Amino acid sequence: MLFSEYSSYDGLGLAELVRRKEVTPRELKDVAFKAIEKLNPKINAIVETLEEKSDEEIEKGLPNGPFKGIPFLIKELGIQMAGVSISSGSRLLNGLTAAKDDELMSRFRKAGFVTIGKTSTPEFGYNFTTEPVLHGPTRNPWNLKLSSGGSSGGSAVAVAAGIVPIAHANDGAGSIRVPASYNGLIGFKPTRGRVPSGPNSSEPAYGRSASFAVTRSVRDAAALLDFIKGPDVGCYAWAEPPKRPYSEEVSRPPGSLKIAWSAQPQNGAPVNEEILEVLYQTVTVCKELGHELIDAAPEIDEELHALAAMRIKAAYTTRAINNAAEKLKRVPSEENLETAIWSAFEIGKNLTADELLEAFDIQNRISRSVGDFFTKFDVLLTPTAAQLPPPIGELDMNAPDSDMKTFGKKMFNYFPFTRIFNTTGQPAVSLPLGWSKRDLPIGMQFAGRFADEATLFRLAGQLERAYSWNIRTPFLMNI
Repeated sequence: MLFSEYSSYDGLGLAELVRRKEVTPRELKDVAFKAIEKLNPKINAIVETLEEKSDEEIEKGLPNGPFKGIPFLIKELGIQMAGVSISSGSRLLNGLTAAKDDELMSRFRKAGFVTIGKTSTPEFGYNFTTEPVLHGPTRNPWNLKLSSGGSSGGSAVAVAAGIVPIAHANDGAGSIRVPASYNGLIGFKPTRGRVPSGPNSSEPAYGRSASFAVTRSVRDAAALLDFIKGPDVGCYAWAEPPKRPYSEEVSRPPGSLKIAWSAQPQNGAPVNEEILEVLYQTVTVCKELGHELIDAAPEIDEELHALAAMRIKAAYTTRAINNAAEKLKRVPSEENLETAIWSAFEIGKNLTADELLEAFDIQNRISRSVGDFFTKFDVLLTPTAAQLPPPIGELDMNAPDSDMKTFGKKMFNYFPFTRIFNTTGQPAVSLPLGWSKRDLPIGMQFAGRFADEATLFRLAGQLERAYSWNIRTPFLMNI
């Protein structure tokens, strides 16, 4: 199979070819590795290849899951695969490996994926671009001088470039949705508790982060969530099960939804005019599809929200650093941690129990308030990002002045729309609904009620059909 044909399919499309015996898993794997060899030197998305392990998986026989034989990549953060590095983009953690699969990795295997490598992430996932000191910058395939987005930038770039149709990703403040927007993909963040996180760790970032994937079609996202959803053994938090498979929801008419929309970030950050134009176009299309659109948004105290999120992230980062340092017998320092992460470590070490509990209280109050807003609306529409992809180096987490507070404020001026749904745990998806004048993808974010992925899949399926978007591979990536 030629790369041009391979990269024109989504995951389910390739799986159908495997089922019909028109192509073998090994042939697909070989095409993917050829693509890595040709493309990765340009984009720097993949930081480790697993050819021997993938050969072993195929030789052993793959499970008859919905994605049997499909090449797949995992992010270097938030998932554990036996014998594979879990460095989290950090020099301090470089060389740390997982002893065994976690439940999510086990479910990915059962889905039939062939895991061929590991993708880059900013250190500890704390950036909306992917430029760790450990691995260097991952580049946007639509313009190699620009950011890939983050923190799942490596995964998003690999999928956009056509190396794989689906890749693992996770999202603690927008880290699935932002790189999906910047790379022209579907970035679905599930409800808190929908996807398992154990047994090797508890809820990521104390419930603020969710794992899933970036995909090239809505149906791939639905089929994957159908397969991996549900709590793992002993989980203490889980979302209400859906009434029917998400794969069925994609083709079901959503009816007339009451959709709130907003162009105004809670922190008052400016929004790029081209992004606003796509937002207004999306509002018009949704009206033409029969939905009721109302200019409205939840009202929250963004200063308190940012404080709570910073404390929780700092505490979680400090705990992760201490755990890894103990295992590796290394001492955390400014020599092996980037400036913003070292700052987070220092903040986390000095947090009091009262301050952390206050952060959880703030998070709870915000969740209640936003939840009340969603009793009046089915969906909230906003841009995914406030700005087009910045140049490589613009969001430098290792610059001397990039302490956590200063850097965080700068970062969320670019990306002010996504973090709220990590606080509330609600599902949200970025859809590729527009293009800039420089041919850069622009995503729009749709958020739904807690545990109501079904409505988002119905709406996403309707928009996918209305826009008739096709799987596109960046011109730079043609091989």
